[in-house]
Amino acid sequence: MTSLFDSFKRSGLWSVIVLAILLAVVLPATLDIFRLNLVGKYLTYAFVAVGLVMVWGYGGVLSLGQGVFFGLGGYAMAMFLKLEASDPETTKIQSTPGIPDFMDWNQITELPMLWLPFKSLPLTLILVIALPTALAWLISFAMFKRRVGGVYFAIITQAVALILSVLIIGQQGYTGGVNGMTDLKTVLGWDTRTDSAKYILYYLCVGLLMASILLCLWIQKSKLGTLLLAMRDKEDRVRFSGYDVSNFKVFTFCLAAALSGIGGAMFALQVGFMSPSFVGIVPSIEMVIFAAVGGRMSLVGAVYGALLVNAGKTFFSESFPDLWLFLMAALFIGVTLAFPTGLAGLWESHIKPWWLRRTAERKLHAEQLAAAQAHYPEPPPKASRTVAEPSLPDGVGSQSA
Repeated sequence: MTSLFDSFKRSGLWSVIVLAILLAVVLPATLDIFRLNLVGKYLTYAFVAVGLVMVWGYGGVLSLGQGVFFGLGGYAMAMFLKLEASDPETTKIQSTPGIPDFMDWNQITELPMLWLPFKSLPLTLILVIALPTALAWLISFAMFKRRVGGVYFAIITQAVALILSVLIIGQQGYTGGVNGMTDLKTVLGWDTRTDSAKYILYYLCVGLLMASILLCLWIQKSKLGTLLLAMRDKEDRVRFSGYDVSNFKVFTFCLAAALSGIGGAMFALQVGFMSPSFVGIVPSIEMVIFAAVGGRMSLVGAVYGALLVNAGKTFFSESFPDLWLFLMAALFIGVTLAFPTGLAGLWESHIKPWWLRRTAERKLHAEQLAAAQAHYPEPPPKASRTVAEPSLPDGVGSQSA
């Protein structure tokens, strides 16, 4: 049992198990369905934060455009849901029944070819991962093969986020424009607005997130993870050793994009809409903050960072509607200044040493007590003797009549 616990500590699985218990047992037992649905929404952002740990923390590549891949996955799922909500019976009052309502408002009379693949759920699930991965490969291959990195790559990803958000808003007849896609209610006839459906979608999100963390943890513990760390610290040395550094960067960036696409698809399922406000520069920078607050080297810490930041945003906006932006800025700045390595760094630098020191002190105290008892054994207990009470003379102590 002790060796199993030690192996869990060495592999980092114990923190994943604690997170899984928190998300799958503690939170559903203590929160109502409304708050639990909010947590499910926060966990969709955690997919992006986990991907940023891989591409930024381990790969050393800062991307400020992860909202692009989150949005692509979300729009892919939203297009399938919107087509299902736009059946001819539901849209019979439109001039062209059977197409989304925003297309009818913009005088589009037939479904564009771009939308045809999203009539199939299996094909949509493939495209949720394939579209972000393909765009990430195109960007990263073009940049990393030319050794473009650092701040230049971060600016390019920001430009891509801006371009895509402007494109989505401009093509209102095909994408819903600035309003996005709304009224997403069913999946193959299954109503996603009921309480039971919200519980199922929440647990599905938790399961996919745990699987993503385990996949990334396996990559970190493999030879590839070691090469990523070496590439981050001494890229030229890895290149001179015969490795193609650009291929490693491309793979990590595509992995982060695929995880972001899954998060976007889960967002569209749980929230019921998708809009360009989740694609631009501002949400992309917020997603980087999730990883920075949690710890850009910790997969589990990134999840806690996403939960903490979004919970703070909800609390501040509900309690202080006029000041919540300033309070959120103070939270970001304070956490960054006080804990440069994030919440995971706080655990490693303060809480874990204190716990180990306390455990060592208690163990030393127990050993000293055992040694003292061995050196000075307790004397055996003395045998008890029964002492007979003295008898009193007749009449003594008796009451007189």
